[in-house]
Amino acid sequence: MAQIQLKTYIFLDSLQPQLATFIGTTARGFLPIPGDASLFVEIAPGIAINTINDLVLKETKVRPAMQIVERAFGLLEVHHADQGEVRQAGVAILRDLELQESQRQKPKIVSNQVIRSVEPDHAILVNTNRWGSMLLPGESLFILETDPAGYVVFAANEAEKAANVKLVEVRPFGAFGRLWMSGTESEIDSAREAAIKALEGISGI
Repeated sequence: MAQIQLKTYIFLDSLQPQLATFIGTTARGFLPIPGDASLFVEIAPGIAINTINDLVLKETKVRPAMQIVERAFGLLEVHHADQGEVRQAGVAILRDLELQESQRQKPKIVSNQVIRSVEPDHAILVNTNRWGSMLLPGESLFILETDPAGYVVFAANEAEKAANVKLVEVRPFGAFGRLWMSGTESEIDSAREAAIKALEGISGI
């Protein structure tokens, strides 16, 4: 299976409360709880994600929250309270793909923006397309796009660790990953800094 391209491969040591709850709200699989370890894997071609899911469920005790197959990419999330189980799932995936973690795609920040003191009409538009917390007028809004898409969850998790912000929406699949977070100006600045630092620290090719 060396022809498989490893787009995203990222381990989350402890799902933060908002991200874990967001996954529980939007995913159709077995839902994580805060503190669970999690692994996101995104590959191309997408259909091969089914084989990967089958492999890790047979070899480990992890449970999948989401399996998304798109035209080009496939995304899988698995989690468990025991970090060792999740790490072992990653080992099994890399072994099956005949790849190393270093061969994953290095994330790129496609765009990042901070909008200060959001206007009421803008907040309403954002809220009609979100599954997380409400964006309130007057708050600051952080918007991030990543390529590949799956890495945006790592950015979201690290931002939540670093700052007292609200998770408005996160989309870890598609052409780009997208994240929206809101809060006070200073907390949003801290969240943005943590998210960017986290992404810049991921190695790959």
